Amino acid sequence: MRSHPGTGPFKFVEFKPNEYIKVTRNTDYWKQDRPYLNGIDYTIIKNVSTGALAFISGQFDMTSPYFLQVPVLRDVAAQTPQAICRLMPTNVDRNVIINRSAAPFDNPELRRAMVLDLDRQAFIDTLTQGKGDIGGVMLPPPEGVWGMPPDLVETLPGYGRDVGQRRAEAREIMAKLGYGPGHRLQIKVSTRNLAPYRDQAVILIDQLKEIYIDAELEPIDTVNWFSKVARKDYTVGLNLTLNGLDDPDQTLYENYMCGAEGNLHGYCNSEVDKMIDRQSAEFDQEKRKQMVWEIERKLAADIARPILFHSRSGTCWRPYVKGYTPTTNSAFNGLRFEDVWLDK
Repeated sequence: MRSHPGTGPFKFVEFKPNEYIKVTRNTDYWKQDRPYLNGIDYTIIKNVSTGALAFISGQFDMTSPYFLQVPVLRDVAAQTPQAICRLMPTNVDRNVIINRSAAPFDNPELRRAMVLDLDRQAFIDTLTQGKGDIGGVMLPPPEGVWGMPPDLVETLPGYGRDVGQRRAEAREIMAKLGYGPGHRLQIKVSTRNLAPYRDQAVILIDQLKEIYIDAELEPIDTVNWFSKVARKDYTVGLNLTLNGLDDPDQTLYENYMCGAEGNLHGYCNSEVDKMIDRQSAEFDQEKRKQMVWEIERKLAADIARPILFHSRSGTCWRPYVKGYTPTTNSAFNGLRFEDVWLDK
């Protein structure tokens, strides 16, 4: 699969790192008369602004799906009014990963102080111009089927609307741990060296100052990021979790079970593992939803990878690109392009 991918509507042709990926129509595709396109050329442009300008100038038929953040999407739409632009929930959450096995964050009270300090709405207002969503582990409603409603989310530890009150409580905790204006905790905040990661890390660093934590940004190249996290070679990190679909089994088994592949932060609770198994075996959707919400409460109480917010990202395409339908439950879905054709 790594060297000869292509069991879907398109077959792999060529990949040149940092330049392009080319695929061609799979004549043996199982769905008759699909795909319509003869092929797709993906041009790799690392800088988002450069890519947006290239689309505006007419070099491309569409932008990379779900990669345009709100400010850039609005700029593209304003400069190319004939383009079709959509902003969608992507089932991608921004979260904090904490090395809970190493000092000083092996102390649960310090982790609790950090969560109490978070101003999630500030992240949304700054990074998404108010278009993100506050929620727990699961994709929030109305697009999310399993996410907790806002009134219940506010009851989770660290989610209360009164940020000032929460930060006062966090400073009391820090004082008991020996920190204060004259003795501030020095840490590094590690993150992948890409704008969607770095931007939120900068905001976190600014917020941590409120509770006597001075943090230094440590940007990590993509090729080293996942191995660094897997080695637990970090103190606090900013991460994005991309879920394949809106279903508790995919999200919970992949990211929160003991030893799971996506469990980058090393969280492990045998009680939660059993709760995840029980919800998976429940056929009644409403009963299962209540069980999922109970898991949400437990994960929030345990400060298992605190969720900052759920992002919304955009895509723009030319009017002659037909048959493309952006999805609401995952950044991965809707990318087969088997029903897409060009009317020009």
